[in-house]
Amino acid sequence: MGLRESPYASRFLGGMNTVVRGILFPSYWLLNQLLALQRTTAEKQAQRNKRCPPYTLRALAKGLVILPAFLLSAPISFLAFLVWLPLQAGRRPFAYQHTSGQSPPEEWPLPEGQSRAFGFLSSNVCLLPEGLAKFSNLGQTQWRAKHIAQGLAQATRHSSLSCEPIPRNAFGIPDGQKYGAMGSSPPRTCRSPSGDDPSSVTIQIPLDDTLGEITCRFPAGADFVCLQEVFDLQAANSLRQRLGSCYEHILYDVGTYGLMGCSALKLFNSGLFLASRYPILAAQYNCYPNGKGEDAFAAKGLLCAQVHLGSSQGKRVVGYLNCTHMHAPDADAPVRYDQMTLAMLWAQQFQDTYAQLGDVVAFDIFCGDLNFDNCSSGDELEQSHEIFSIYTDPCRVGPRKDKPWAIGTLLDYMEIYDEAVSTPESMKRTLEQPEGRRKFLAGPVLANGKLDPSATGSEGRRLDYILYREHPGPLALKTAVEKVSFITQLATCSDHLPFGLRLHVTSIMAHPEV
Repeated sequence: MGLRESPYASRFLGGMNTVVRGILFPSYWLLNQLLALQRTTAEKQAQRNKRCPPYTLRALAKGLVILPAFLLSAPISFLAFLVWLPLQAGRRPFAYQHTSGQSPPEEWPLPEGQSRAFGFLSSNVCLLPEGLAKFSNLGQTQWRAKHIAQGLAQATRHSSLSCEPIPRNAFGIPDGQKYGAMGSSPPRTCRSPSGDDPSSVTIQIPLDDTLGEITCRFPAGADFVCLQEVFDLQAANSLRQRLGSCYEHILYDVGTYGLMGCSALKLFNSGLFLASRYPILAAQYNCYPNGKGEDAFAAKGLLCAQVHLGSSQGKRVVGYLNCTHMHAPDADAPVRYDQMTLAMLWAQQFQDTYAQLGDVVAFDIFCGDLNFDNCSSGDELEQSHEIFSIYTDPCRVGPRKDKPWAIGTLLDYMEIYDEAVSTPESMKRTLEQPEGRRKFLAGPVLANGKLDPSATGSEGRRLDYILYREHPGPLALKTAVEKVSFITQLATCSDHLPFGLRLHVTSIMAHPEV
């Protein structure tokens, strides 16, 4: 699908959409405020330490003001919703931001043996509207979006970070920043404060000196970033505005709305967000048709992109990115299995459509939050999917067996404000220890989605993946894993650990004829 910045083909349709969304906003905002009356565990703890009226009474008073206002706005919003639904028929399923002025990809002289490294980052950032984010024990969506963008931008601009920790209050927010404030603060980073009592510092044991690592900062210079659960449009705008100077090409607001393209009414987009330092030649989105329950209201699907990495001997050197977020409820393994099958089909169709004769494919990536792991007995169906015979999982040995250094990426969301994991540096130290992983990472589940009490020795549920595969072609390229990173920089900002992969791509020199 061709790239244009607006998801609408005409200014009239785009303007109509803006006006209708403006009419819908008061009801959306009031409903969000009602849902946000629930508290995170950090808010509960902080309010216990203050002398103030019982929270139940204050929440009731707020609710008695917000609810009537919502009911008054509902009739007008309903009429606007009836106008909004048919408008979605004219909407392309993503918006595109292009920041001009950066240099085009360099010539990649092949097959002289020159090599390049590419960095990939995937993370579920739980940027839902405030009221919905609190169901995952996370609040302050707009502040978290700015903090995430600042961390990514800083890692891209600098090869090393100043790891000076910032004091925080009980909400996990830097001191001086009020809860709910719209301003941003410098990103929290990862070096232990000087003057720590040596006896209180856990000895850090690296996962693997050559491959796997737990790190408290985003890897420097990630070339491609795929985020999931960027459902809040204001948060998406914050991300793209702050990342635009580092990533020339950004796809956001990905997915269909209303009744377009999927089997059920979609009130939220897919939540996918893709940032690339290399030009995006083509992009395509497909919506999974089999969502169930609350997941059916989000247009979860697969975003495919073809990126231009350079040229060699007059031929394009390209890469493929396939980004997704699959069905969430643990008990619905067949739904995820079918979604993976569809994703494989769509990815191949996309590549067949946009490939050109003679293209050199440097990488083919499949990444995102797949919502199953390689340790749970309840995920046995997904663990055996054919995707793992086509793509390589750098953390996996086989079904139910990971590499010794691989750890889970899903946190126990009720424990994310615990002091042991409340800062990037403390989370790093904690997760480097087996007892810390058992306590603060979500454990294996049974087929019905309940925790498996018989599971022992688990390293946690690894739901976030970056898979890769090599392509045959006119020039043989060899892919090697340079580094796998489990990243703690988003402590208290997400219930997932960001996952990073760095690939080293080199050409295979043909042996000269004797």
